[in-house]
Amino acid sequence: MLLLTPKHFPDYELLDAGDFEKLERFGKYITIRPEPQAVWSKTLPDSEWKKFAHVRFEQRSSNSGQWEKLKQMPDQWTINYRLPGNESITLRLGLTAFKHVGVFPEQAVNWEYIFSSVREMRTDKPRFLNLFAYTGGASLAARAAGAEVTHVDSVKQVVTWANENQKLSQLDNIRWLVDDALKFVRREMRRGNRYNGIILDPPAYGHGPDGEKWKLEENINEMVQGVTQLLDEQKHFLILNAYSLGFSALILENLFPGRRIETGELFLQATHGAKLPLGVFGRFKNY
Repeated sequence: MLLLTPKHFPDYELLDAGDFEKLERFGKYITIRPEPQAVWSKTLPDSEWKKFAHVRFEQRSSNSGQWEKLKQMPDQWTINYRLPGNESITLRLGLTAFKHVGVFPEQAVNWEYIFSSVREMRTDKPRFLNLFAYTGGASLAARAAGAEVTHVDSVKQVVTWANENQKLSQLDNIRWLVDDALKFVRREMRRGNRYNGIILDPPAYGHGPDGEKWKLEENINEMVQGVTQLLDEQKHFLILNAYSLGFSALILENLFPGRRIETGELFLQATHGAKLPLGVFGRFKNY
């Protein structure tokens, strides 16, 4: 089983994690956010956290809260990530009511895998599908590598945000869809469409634009069976992420019987302290 963490991300740093919180630097600004996986003690004292941080997220309910600014900073700012081959993408970040800021930094490992896989495939106009696509880091990486990209997310505001990131990254022609991911996959199967690369990063729970319900344990098997049918028979790769407490990498392996699949965990290494686990993944390629 692989343990993977971003190696070259100058605009991001996990400074410390513990006591159900994490201290992170995004560009010039440092945040304190809740982190349910950080069940151990902090390495740095609380006084150091407060000295470093620009803003802290205070949880008000199970899925929302409020930011408390400790130092002056903007509500929105940008960071950059350099891909292999000297390509780069730019991401606009912001303080949302759901503790997120617009990027999951551990996903940089997948951005590099996508970029390299598209380039290595040597296919004219490779097609790439990003499901549960959020603000589009994976979509941008695939487009920067030369793929034709379809980006699917159920939240219109998030798709708009991803389009902003496309413009900031000086890229174009990504196909944006506000849609329920599972319904979209079913339609693509009926249409007979095929893709050379697919990534899906489903939440534990979620809703489609028309109230469709998603529960990882109940829906993931149908989703996996669907997306494998969408893969080009000759040249393809697929990445599945699962960020859900108690979800084993062995489950991902069992979802792809007969495939030579790599499985493992994504994590972030704190500058001070421990490794922060941030979900399991499975991936395979054929080209």
